[in-house]
Amino acid sequence: MLGIGIGYVPGVPPVSLDPEIILLGVLPPLLYSAAVNVPILDLRRNVGPIAGLSVVLVIVSAVAIGALLHLVVPQIPLAAAIALGAVVAPTDAVAATSIGKRLGMPPRLVTILEGESLVNDATSLVLLRTAIAAVAGSFVFWEAVGQFAFAVAVAVVIGLLIGVLTVWLRSKLVNPVYDTIVSFTVPFISFVPTEAVGASGVLAVVITGLYSGHHAAKKFSATARINERLNWRTVQFILENGVFLVMGLQLHALVDEVGDSEVTIVHIGLISVGVVAILILCRMVFMIPLVKSLARALPRYEARATGMRRLVSRARNIDVPEEKSERYAAKLQRVERMARRTAADLEHAQTQSFGWRGAFILGWSGMRGVVTLAAAQSIPVTVPYRPQLVLIAFIAATITLLLHGLSLPWVIRRLRPAGPTADERSDELVSLGQDLVEEATTALDGIIERERALAEADPSHRVPSEAVAKRVRASAQNALAPLAFAVAAEHRSSEPDAEPSEMEREAYDYLRLARLVLDAQRDALLEERAIGQYSSQALHAAELALDAHESRLTPPQHH
Repeated sequence: MLGIGIGYVPGVPPVSLDPEIILLGVLPPLLYSAAVNVPILDLRRNVGPIAGLSVVLVIVSAVAIGALLHLVVPQIPLAAAIALGAVVAPTDAVAATSIGKRLGMPPRLVTILEGESLVNDATSLVLLRTAIAAVAGSFVFWEAVGQFAFAVAVAVVIGLLIGVLTVWLRSKLVNPVYDTIVSFTVPFISFVPTEAVGASGVLAVVITGLYSGHHAAKKFSATARINERLNWRTVQFILENGVFLVMGLQLHALVDEVGDSEVTIVHIGLISVGVVAILILCRMVFMIPLVKSLARALPRYEARATGMRRLVSRARNIDVPEEKSERYAAKLQRVERMARRTAADLEHAQTQSFGWRGAFILGWSGMRGVVTLAAAQSIPVTVPYRPQLVLIAFIAATITLLLHGLSLPWVIRRLRPAGPTADERSDELVSLGQDLVEEATTALDGIIERERALAEADPSHRVPSEAVAKRVRASAQNALAPLAFAVAAEHRSSEPDAEPSEMEREAYDYLRLARLVLDAQRDALLEERAIGQYSSQALHAAELALDAHESRLTPPQHH
């Protein structure tokens, strides 16, 4: 809206942006920044809904819009009308998920929206490419199906290959500057060669981002992970808001470009409203089979979990020869892990199911944005009625942003979809913290025992003192204190009258005292810097140490 207002200010020159800048310079980093933060686990559990929304719904919406637009305005060829449908079909979940997370949208709905917005871009751009080829008269159905399959398969292979190579390279880097530089180049390294061979560069970037985000916890250092989160969050914020601003600025130029053609501005406005109505109708109708498919999937989860429990029970009762016991124990451990994962999937399906309320919110979250802007401008100038098609796409995207974006908070508050409560989230995090503390204690006891055994065999071997072990135990417990404090703060914000527990009081006392001590150290460091007794190198090293300590004391939600 700000861009539209500025665009009509007298003296502001018309804004025209090369679509290649969006497709090559904006879209890859935007998709990568979103993909690295999406857990693979959540995508795996929701692959059915995400595939339906990002592939089937996009194709259905594009064909429906194309057929009806060609019927209403016969001058627009069917292939060009379907190209417009491909442009407006993909959703942009940025605004929807940000609103939903703030207002308590169930996590499964957020995951489906994020996964849909990652994959449907590839479907849209491949479909757009096919429709443009049909405009030129070179469309063959089975050939188009083959091209679609080729674009997807090659993109997956290249995306995985680039992900493996770049993760391996970054795991060897210790300089955060070099790591940041490589991180910023990854989406372009994945996008450019994939597009060069005729596959979907957008999907390749998504695959690379998912792989990188999944392996970051194991391959990267804590510093690299912190830097990547903050860097890509900043890039995402700048690019998203910049693109929406440019989108508004271009509206004036588009209106002037249409001029006095036979398809007037009034016609374009009415057509845009009709396009939005078709998009909403298709999405809402699609929610019916989606919810039914989720309900039918629950018995399959239950049967799979029951089968895995029986398999584990039989495997534990098998007599194995001693020479094969070690290998069999490893296999049994893998089977037990699969059984636990299956049981967790079943619990997720039972506790995270959503009915018509969640389906309505999911259907009402169909906002259009960056991809629609980029794809609309990439329509060749040889396509009939191109200015009108681009303007229709822009107006439709603006309507969805304003309509859904302004009303979605009210819809969420009104429907209040079922999801984990504040108490359930708090209990889950506290339980996880206790498990991690117990694991740390067990690991420390085992290490001390091994150290003592080594000392008995070799008297020169040094065993850590009990005081050191005590400090390590305290450090393992205190490392989770910020998490406990964050949970307590969230709980009290949702229930202002709730009394903090003893654990919450201890967590708060620990953080309060530690931060007071840290503030005193910072004051002393600033005083020493003002005096100048120590070298700048020493002062900088001390500042880095205090920064690292402060990051450990900061609750995760506020980091």
